[in-house]
Amino acid sequence: MSQTHSKSRQQAEIAFGNLQSQFFARNRAVEELDSLVCSRDEKTVLLREARLAKELQDRATTTASLLAKRANTA
Repeated sequence: MSQTHSKSRQQAEIAFGNLQSQFFARNRAVEELDSLVCSRDEKTVLLREARLAKELQDRATTTASLLAKRANTA
């Protein structure tokens, strides 16, 4: 059952389809950007945790070294 529509109806359907395509393309782009932001934030958290752990280890090593020097001189 093929339906025939008036020319104005066909133009309206085409215009609506184009508008809908733009809307979905915009949503995909926004989702992509959200995904990039989320992955960047996760990576930043991991890097921050690694940096803080390294700083803590360095501080402990330095403290142990200073205590050993103090013990040797006393």
